[in-house]
Amino acid sequence: HVQLVESGGGSVQAGGSLTLSCAASGYTSRTYCMAWFRQSPGKEREGVASFDSDGSIMYANSVKDRFTISIDNAKNTLYLKMNSLKFEDTAMYYCAAEWDLECYGVDIPDATDFPYWGQGTQVTVS
Repeated sequence: HVQLVESGGGSVQAGGSLTLSCAASGYTSRTYCMAWFRQSPGKEREGVASFDSDGSIMYANSVKDRFTISIDNAKNTLYLKMNSLKFEDTAMYYCAAEWDLECYGVDIPDATDFPYWGQGTQVTVS
């Protein structure tokens, strides 16, 4: 069965950096849409960044120029490099995936478009 396992979260001071990883296993495809979402208490889950097999990359306005999404196809691993972290970046970060489809639209796909999710990794910025 499909598994997405995130890692790399932790506590960091404002201005610091973290890199999240999401390792996929069970089923993968050369055609995919993958994304990072985050959710903090009392708030809705929001898209942070998306990446698809066609090379389309989208970022939320709040993280543009600070976060970088990338993928290592050989390792089936998605990354999120986060620089210049702010207090408001504090949240649980989730990896999401859809295979055999590319991302569509001009923005990060909605969370409901992704059937596969990781368990989340906590990022706390103080």
